[in-house]
Amino acid sequence: MQDLQLTFHRFVDSIASRPDELQLRGAIEDIISTFELRTFAYLLISSPEVRNSGLISNYPPAWTKFYLENHYQDLDPVVLHATRHSQPFIWGPGFTVSDEVESEGEFFDLAAQFGLRHGLTIPIRDDCNTTAAVTFAADRPLAAFQRCIELHLPLLLLISALFHRSARRALGPLRVVGAITLSEREYECLNWASKGKSAWEIGQILGISRRTAAFHLDNMRAKLGVRTVRQAVAHFAADRGSVS
Repeated sequence: MQDLQLTFHRFVDSIASRPDELQLRGAIEDIISTFELRTFAYLLISSPEVRNSGLISNYPPAWTKFYLENHYQDLDPVVLHATRHSQPFIWGPGFTVSDEVESEGEFFDLAAQFGLRHGLTIPIRDDCNTTAAVTFAADRPLAAFQRCIELHLPLLLLISALFHRSARRALGPLRVVGAITLSEREYECLNWASKGKSAWEIGQILGISRRTAAFHLDNMRAKLGVRTVRQAVAHFAADRGSVS
């Protein structure tokens, strides 16, 4: 139990700042290995900050290549179910997940051939209108997999929620502050303001007038719902795990 607590604290610390995709992958691989789970996939299905879906995964490369070449992303019963339901679900050969996919049985049989015999998928919907799914998969007999999930489900739910919070940022554009997307110019002005530059100095750096720089700073403040640039800078620093 103490080893698990240490591993969990290490996981939380490793995703507390703004890790990149490789660091996020390493963090979740580390903690799920304590449950004898080796394989995971995080799919950002839709978000107002990201035009296309994003993926962080350690699925077998051969399966990923096969999956994309055969356009399985268009008929994946796991993804379809995750977009329409909010409760975690187990899938694999013998499971019926979506009545809308006629080739569902064939899909799960093929996945099993690549070592993805059974999986637990946790749909996630947050207050930023984002839909995502975290999946933990294994090439284990169903009974053993179900015992593992039953034993660790509460912690897997927490891990998934924490991971999603960091992964959404990693897969989203860098000009998102909190849940608010700034224009490129608004973000540039805020970035320079965080370095202590005045509107006049920002104008000189960006090749715009002081008045234009102030205009973008005003728009940025309105979007973030703050009264001063100093408050906006505090949000900017907090969002990036910095100390203001």
